[in-house]
Amino acid sequence: MPTLRALECLVAVLDAGSITEAAARLHLSQPALSHQIGALERELGTPVLERLPRGVRPTAAGRAVLADARAALAAAERVVRTGRAVAGGGEGTLRVACAESMTAGLLAPVLRAWHRHRPEVLITLTETTSADALAEALETGEADIAVGPRPSRWTGSAEVVGREEIVVALTADHPLAARTAVPMTALAGIPVVHYHRDNGLGSWLDQEAARSGTVLDAVMRTRQAATAAQLAAAGLGVALVPTTALTRTFPGALRRLKPPLHRDVVTFTATPSDSLVRRFSSDVTHRGLTVPGVLSDKLSAPPG
Repeated sequence: MPTLRALECLVAVLDAGSITEAAARLHLSQPALSHQIGALERELGTPVLERLPRGVRPTAAGRAVLADARAALAAAERVVRTGRAVAGGGEGTLRVACAESMTAGLLAPVLRAWHRHRPEVLITLTETTSADALAEALETGEADIAVGPRPSRWTGSAEVVGREEIVVALTADHPLAARTAVPMTALAGIPVVHYHRDNGLGSWLDQEAARSGTVLDAVMRTRQAATAAQLAAAGLGVALVPTTALTRTFPGALRRLKPPLHRDVVTFTATPSDSLVRRFSSDVTHRGLTVPGVLSDKLSAPPG
């Protein structure tokens, strides 16, 4: 297959009409340029230049391949230009997978900033309900970077964004709302708005409850933590909810667990050397996890 260098030499010679002039333009010696042309002719099996007493002109084969040679060089230039733009964070496509409870509170500000400052970068977002599903999206090549709880089976690159707290969501008049903090054992035997079995949060909470000898009694199940919180506020039961899934307008009461329950939130990727991935991970990590002030108020000790 012809090299780009050989095609570049052909185009330069035909544009200049002279091997001497083309060699000067390309900063090559004449023997080096002639070597490239010779290699191209051997590859094609026919001459591409006709040597004249003064200068050169293309043969029929040279004229036939000239347009494609120019197109190949232009394509190569686009490859370099695009690659450099992506390396600089200005262009490209970034596929992000995220735990759905973290899209609004954690990712939305970062996505807004990228849309404003890097409009040529196309970002696609996939939301899942399981940390292991995030890992699978990376392993199958469906995502470039994932944001969520640390997966149970991930051994690749990961950066800690912060630690999110799991709190009890309930109505303001629920008996447990009178407590400063709620032991996991206090949830035994009361209705719990739990999570669907394909949501990794549900199985993790069951394991944490089992450590204290408690079984969570699911009155109903949902796939989304934000929905569980709203159902708890509506009086269907209590819910164990990550603070990342709560909003400033949450209408119910919130209480911490005793002892407090946390889990790491991380960005992780199978391609840590990718420049867009590194920049996005850095921005998410810099953003970190925050608890809105109104939620901090709700998590404080109950009055009286």
